[in-house]
Amino acid sequence: MPGSLIDALGARSGIVCAVGAGGKKTILHRILADHPGRVGLTATVMSTFPDRGIVDARLITEPSELRQRVPGSARHHRRVAFARPGHKPGRVAGLDPDLVAELHARSHFDVSLVKSDGARMRGIKAPRADEPVVVRGCTTLISVVSAAVIGQALDERIAHRVERLGELLGTPTGTLITAVHIGGLISDEHGGRQRLGTARHIAVITHVDDGGRLVEARRAARIALDSATPPERVILASMTAADPIAEVIEPPPAGETAS
Repeated sequence: MPGSLIDALGARSGIVCAVGAGGKKTILHRILADHPGRVGLTATVMSTFPDRGIVDARLITEPSELRQRVPGSARHHRRVAFARPGHKPGRVAGLDPDLVAELHARSHFDVSLVKSDGARMRGIKAPRADEPVVVRGCTTLISVVSAAVIGQALDERIAHRVERLGELLGTPTGTLITAVHIGGLISDEHGGRQRLGTARHIAVITHVDDGGRLVEARRAARIALDSATPPERVILASMTAADPIAEVIEPPPAGETAS
Protein backbone atom coordinates (compact mmCIF):
# COMPACT_ATOMS: atom_id res chain seq x y z
CA MET A 1 0.00 0.00 0.00
CA PRO A 2 1.47 3.43 -0.95
CA GLY A 3 2.60 5.46 2.04
CA SER A 4 2.94 9.05 0.79
CA LEU A 5 0.18 11.26 -0.58
CA ILE A 6 2.04 11.67 -3.87
CA ASP A 7 2.37 7.92 -4.41
CA ALA A 8 -1.16 7.18 -3.19
CA LEU A 9 -2.46 9.62 -5.80
CA GLY A 10 -0.21 8.33 -8.59
CA ALA A 11 1.31 11.80 -8.86
CA ARG A 12 5.04 11.10 -8.82
CA SER A 13 5.40 11.69 -12.58
CA GLY A 14 3.53 12.30 -15.81
CA ILE A 15 0.41 14.40 -16.39
CA VAL A 16 -2.08 14.31 -13.52
CA CYS A 17 -5.58 15.64 -14.15
CA ALA A 18 -8.03 16.33 -11.33
CA VAL A 19 -11.77 16.14 -12.05
CA GLY A 20 -15.04 16.08 -10.14
CA ALA A 21 -15.94 18.27 -7.15
CA GLY A 22 -15.08 18.84 -3.54
CA GLY A 23 -11.39 19.69 -3.36
CA LYS A 24 -9.52 19.38 -6.68
CA LYS A 25 -7.48 22.55 -6.22
CA THR A 26 -6.59 21.70 -2.62
CA ILE A 27 -5.40 18.23 -3.64
CA LEU A 28 -3.26 19.60 -6.46
CA HIS A 29 -1.74 22.20 -4.16
CA ARG A 30 -0.88 19.53 -1.57
CA ILE A 31 0.88 17.52 -4.27
CA LEU A 32 2.71 20.67 -5.38
CA ALA A 33 3.87 21.37 -1.83
CA ASP A 34 5.09 17.81 -1.22
CA HIS A 35 6.66 16.98 -4.57
CA PRO A 36 10.48 17.18 -4.62
CA GLY A 37 10.84 17.52 -8.37
CA ARG A 38 10.08 19.99 -11.15
CA VAL A 39 6.33 20.65 -11.22
CA GLY A 40 4.04 22.46 -13.65
CA LEU A 41 0.65 23.68 -12.43
CA THR A 42 -2.13 24.76 -14.79
CA ALA A 43 -5.76 24.23 -15.79
CA THR A 44 -7.77 23.42 -18.89
CA VAL A 45 -10.85 25.14 -17.42
CA MET A 46 -11.46 28.51 -15.80
CA SER A 47 -9.74 28.64 -12.43
CA THR A 48 -8.20 30.82 -9.76
CA PHE A 49 -4.43 31.25 -9.95
CA PRO A 50 -2.22 30.06 -7.09
CA ASP A 51 -0.73 32.49 -4.59
CA ARG A 52 2.89 33.49 -5.16
CA GLY A 53 3.93 31.76 -1.96
CA ILE A 54 3.32 28.21 -3.22
CA VAL A 55 5.08 28.48 -6.61
CA ASP A 56 8.42 29.85 -7.77
CA ALA A 57 7.17 31.40 -11.02
CA ARG A 58 3.74 32.50 -12.27
CA LEU A 59 3.08 33.14 -15.94
CA ILE A 60 -0.24 34.56 -17.14
CA THR A 61 -0.11 35.39 -20.82
CA GLU A 62 -1.34 34.30 -24.23
CA PRO A 63 -0.57 30.78 -25.53
CA SER A 64 2.03 32.00 -28.03
CA GLU A 65 3.97 33.64 -25.20
CA LEU A 66 3.57 30.62 -22.92
CA ARG A 67 5.15 28.42 -25.60
CA GLN A 68 8.26 30.58 -25.38
CA ARG A 69 8.35 31.39 -21.66
CA VAL A 70 7.29 28.24 -19.79
CA PRO A 71 10.21 26.00 -20.90
CA GLY A 72 12.68 28.77 -20.09
CA SER A 73 11.13 29.40 -16.70
CA ALA A 74 11.24 25.68 -15.90
CA ARG A 75 15.01 25.69 -16.42
CA HIS A 76 15.41 28.16 -13.53
CA HIS A 77 12.41 27.45 -11.27
CA ARG A 78 11.19 24.20 -9.74
CA ARG A 79 7.47 25.02 -9.43
CA VAL A 80 5.93 26.89 -12.37
CA ALA A 81 2.27 27.91 -12.64
CA PHE A 82 1.00 29.05 -16.02
CA ALA A 83 -2.31 30.07 -17.59
CA ARG A 84 -3.85 32.49 -20.06
CA PRO A 85 -5.69 35.63 -18.96
CA GLY A 86 -9.33 35.31 -17.99
CA HIS A 87 -12.22 37.72 -18.46
CA LYS A 88 -13.38 37.66 -14.83
CA PRO A 89 -11.55 39.35 -11.95
CA GLY A 90 -9.31 36.93 -10.06
CA ARG A 91 -9.80 34.15 -12.62
CA VAL A 92 -7.63 32.72 -15.39
CA ALA A 93 -8.83 30.93 -18.50
CA GLY A 94 -8.18 27.29 -19.27
CA LEU A 95 -5.47 26.24 -21.70
CA ASP A 96 -5.96 24.00 -24.70
CA PRO A 97 -5.14 20.47 -23.51
CA ASP A 98 -2.78 19.89 -26.43
CA LEU A 99 -0.74 22.93 -25.37
CA VAL A 100 -0.51 21.56 -21.82
CA ALA A 101 0.82 18.26 -23.18
CA GLU A 102 3.34 20.11 -25.36
CA LEU A 103 4.58 22.27 -22.49
CA HIS A 104 4.87 19.27 -20.18
CA ALA A 105 7.25 17.61 -22.65
CA ARG A 106 9.22 20.71 -23.65
CA SER A 107 9.63 21.93 -20.07
CA HIS A 108 10.79 18.54 -18.78
CA PHE A 109 8.46 18.71 -15.80
CA ASP A 110 8.59 15.64 -13.58
CA VAL A 111 4.85 16.07 -13.18
CA SER A 112 2.25 18.46 -14.58
CA LEU A 113 -0.76 19.03 -12.33
CA VAL A 114 -3.90 20.04 -14.21
CA LYS A 115 -7.28 21.15 -12.94
CA SER A 116 -9.47 19.67 -15.68
CA ASP A 117 -13.01 20.25 -14.42
CA GLY A 118 -15.13 22.97 -12.87
CA ALA A 119 -17.71 22.49 -10.13
CA ARG A 120 -18.56 26.00 -8.87
CA MET A 121 -17.43 25.20 -5.33
CA ARG A 122 -19.94 22.36 -4.96
CA GLY A 123 -19.23 18.98 -3.35
CA ILE A 124 -20.45 16.65 -6.09
CA LYS A 125 -21.01 16.85 -9.84
CA ALA A 126 -21.65 14.84 -12.97
CA PRO A 127 -19.86 15.87 -16.16
CA ARG A 128 -21.53 17.04 -19.34
CA ALA A 129 -20.73 15.16 -22.52
CA ASP A 130 -17.88 17.59 -23.28
CA GLU A 131 -16.39 17.37 -19.77
CA PRO A 132 -13.88 17.00 -18.24
CA VAL A 133 -11.15 18.60 -20.36
CA VAL A 134 -8.50 15.91 -19.92
CA VAL A 135 -5.03 16.38 -21.40
CA ARG A 136 -3.79 14.03 -24.10
CA GLY A 137 -1.31 11.65 -22.51
CA CYS A 138 -2.81 12.00 -19.05
CA THR A 139 -1.19 9.32 -16.88
CA THR A 140 -3.39 9.62 -13.77
CA LEU A 141 -6.97 10.83 -13.51
CA ILE A 142 -7.89 11.80 -9.95
CA SER A 143 -11.68 11.94 -9.54
CA VAL A 144 -12.90 13.82 -6.49
CA VAL A 145 -16.16 13.86 -4.51
CA SER A 146 -16.89 15.19 -1.03
CA ALA A 147 -18.17 13.02 1.82
CA ALA A 148 -19.88 16.16 3.13
CA VAL A 149 -22.73 15.65 0.65
CA ILE A 150 -23.75 12.28 2.12
CA GLY A 151 -27.09 12.65 3.90
CA GLN A 152 -27.88 15.92 2.12
CA ALA A 153 -30.58 16.53 -0.46
CA LEU A 154 -29.56 16.52 -4.10
CA ASP A 155 -29.97 20.15 -5.12
CA GLU A 156 -28.00 23.15 -6.37
CA ARG A 157 -26.64 24.00 -2.91
CA ILE A 158 -24.33 21.00 -2.92
CA ALA A 159 -24.27 19.73 -6.50
CA HIS A 160 -23.15 21.02 -9.90
CA ARG A 161 -25.16 19.82 -12.91
CA VAL A 162 -28.01 18.64 -10.71
CA GLU A 163 -30.22 17.29 -13.49
CA ARG A 164 -27.35 15.40 -15.11
CA LEU A 165 -26.35 13.99 -11.74
CA GLY A 166 -29.92 12.88 -11.05
CA GLU A 167 -30.05 11.07 -14.41
CA LEU A 168 -26.72 9.38 -13.78
CA LEU A 169 -27.63 8.24 -10.27
CA GLY A 170 -31.21 7.38 -11.16
CA THR A 171 -32.57 9.61 -8.43
CA PRO A 172 -34.73 12.76 -8.51
CA THR A 173 -33.79 16.18 -7.20
CA GLY A 174 -34.31 16.37 -3.46
CA THR A 175 -33.32 12.76 -2.78
CA LEU A 176 -30.88 12.29 0.09
CA ILE A 177 -27.44 11.32 -1.21
CA THR A 178 -26.07 8.05 0.18
CA ALA A 179 -22.81 6.11 0.07
CA VAL A 180 -24.40 3.99 -2.67
CA HIS A 181 -24.74 7.09 -4.86
CA ILE A 182 -21.15 8.16 -4.20
CA GLY A 183 -19.75 4.70 -4.95
CA GLY A 184 -21.78 4.50 -8.13
CA LEU A 185 -20.68 7.92 -9.32
CA ILE A 186 -16.99 7.15 -8.76
CA SER A 187 -17.06 4.01 -10.89
CA ASP A 188 -19.49 5.13 -13.60
CA GLU A 189 -18.16 5.43 -17.16
CA HIS A 190 -20.12 8.69 -17.45
CA GLY A 191 -19.20 9.88 -13.96
CA GLY A 192 -15.79 9.64 -12.34
CA ARG A 193 -14.35 7.68 -15.27
CA GLN A 194 -15.53 9.91 -18.10
CA ARG A 195 -12.71 10.61 -20.59
CA LEU A 196 -10.37 8.34 -18.63
CA GLY A 197 -8.71 6.93 -21.73
CA THR A 198 -5.61 4.92 -20.84
CA ALA A 199 -4.88 6.80 -17.60
CA ARG A 200 -4.88 5.28 -14.14
CA HIS A 201 -8.04 6.11 -12.22
CA ILE A 202 -7.62 6.99 -8.57
CA ALA A 203 -10.62 8.30 -6.64
CA VAL A 204 -10.53 10.63 -3.64
CA ILE A 205 -13.37 11.10 -1.18
CA THR A 206 -12.60 14.35 0.62
CA HIS A 207 -13.88 15.94 3.85
CA VAL A 208 -13.61 12.65 5.76
CA ASP A 209 -13.30 14.66 8.96
CA ASP A 210 -15.11 12.55 11.56
CA GLY A 211 -16.03 8.97 12.41
CA GLY A 212 -19.47 9.10 10.81
CA ARG A 213 -18.11 10.29 7.49
CA LEU A 214 -15.33 7.71 7.66
CA VAL A 215 -17.86 4.88 7.94
CA GLU A 216 -19.91 6.15 5.00
CA ALA A 217 -16.85 6.92 2.89
CA ARG A 218 -15.53 3.39 3.45
CA ARG A 219 -18.86 2.01 2.29
CA ALA A 220 -18.83 4.20 -0.84
CA ALA A 221 -15.25 3.14 -1.60
CA ARG A 222 -16.07 -0.55 -1.37
CA ILE A 223 -19.10 -0.12 -3.61
CA ALA A 224 -16.90 1.57 -6.21
CA LEU A 225 -14.20 -1.10 -5.95
CA ASP A 226 -16.76 -3.91 -6.26
CA SER A 227 -18.14 -2.48 -9.51
CA ALA A 228 -17.41 -3.71 -13.02
CA THR A 229 -15.23 -0.64 -13.67
CA PRO A 230 -13.47 0.10 -10.38
CA PRO A 231 -10.80 2.72 -9.74
CA GLU A 232 -7.31 1.50 -8.91
CA ARG A 233 -7.85 2.63 -5.32
CA VAL A 234 -9.92 5.06 -3.27
CA ILE A 235 -8.27 7.58 -0.94
CA LEU A 236 -10.31 8.79 2.02
CA ALA A 237 -8.91 12.20 2.85
CA SER A 238 -9.09 15.22 5.11
CA MET A 239 -7.04 17.87 3.35
CA THR A 240 -7.00 20.13 6.42
CA ALA A 241 -5.09 17.53 8.45
CA ALA A 242 -1.30 17.40 8.71
CA ASP A 243 -1.52 13.89 7.25
CA PRO A 244 -4.36 14.18 4.75
CA ILE A 245 -4.78 10.44 4.19
CA ALA A 246 -7.43 9.01 6.51
CA GLU A 247 -7.38 5.64 4.74
CA VAL A 248 -6.38 4.02 1.45
CA ILE A 249 -8.80 1.36 0.23
CA GLU A 250 -7.71 -0.99 -2.54
CA PRO A 251 -9.29 -4.04 -4.16
CA PRO A 252 -8.47 -7.31 -2.40
CA PRO A 253 -5.80 -9.48 -4.03
CA ALA A 254 -7.04 -11.86 -6.72
CA GLY A 255 -8.83 -14.82 -5.16
CA GLU A 256 -9.68 -12.95 -1.96
CA THR A 257 -12.87 -11.16 -1.01
CA ALA A 258 -13.19 -7.89 0.84
CA SER A 259 -13.92 -8.14 4.55
